[in-house]
Amino acid sequence: MTVTNLLLSGIVGSTAYGLAHEGSDVDRLGMFAAPTEDLHGLRGPKESHVSTAPDRTLHEAAKWCRLALGGNPTVMELVWLPDGLYEVRTPLGDELIGLRATLLSAGRVRDAYLGYATQQFRKLQNRSQGPLAAETGKRTAKHARHLKRLCTQGYELYATGRLTIRVDDPESYHTFGEQVAADPEAALPLLRGFEEAFADTRSVLPEQPDERAADAWLRRVRRQFYTATQSTPG
Repeated sequence: MTVTNLLLSGIVGSTAYGLAHEGSDVDRLGMFAAPTEDLHGLRGPKESHVSTAPDRTLHEAAKWCRLALGGNPTVMELVWLPDGLYEVRTPLGDELIGLRATLLSAGRVRDAYLGYATQQFRKLQNRSQGPLAAETGKRTAKHARHLKRLCTQGYELYATGRLTIRVDDPESYHTFGEQVAADPEAALPLLRGFEEAFADTRSVLPEQPDERAADAWLRRVRRQFYTATQSTPG
């Protein structure tokens, strides 16, 4: 994958969470700026590039902003990574990290993180309908770990306005995963507990994100990557 104008990129996923094991894939997430001139044509540039081996996802700056403003847990990680996990940082990328709190809103964070966690639980339930082969059990444990992480990180973000990427006690996540692999319904009390915690907690986040800050940043991106086309004398 060759993508120019990278603004920000880093290692995410299980490595970033501290949940990786031997043989785990290393996931990378990044953001790039399309040349501004390319946005003016009939068909705009591709907004996302995804590759495997290595696992890498890159979103165009505008798409990344739209996803982040919607509370998307996956893209949100990119602006909360520990410094050592960034592989590409530019001045515009650092600006966006500085604006990360303005992208948040209470309802969107709650709905996105709980929504993703609920999706993980549905996957667990679907896998419980038949005998769990060894590989299926591993995937079930992985989905269970992600369910717990989404609930924990989402609640922290909702309650405090901060997002800690690396989990505090990785072993507890692995233990939870094994318990759920044996009985997928074992994940339900945790999910219900966090649903109640969200409902009972007054968030520090505003009801709406500050889209003006994201818009102003994106306009600075467009100015930096605009190359004026010289007209040809007629």
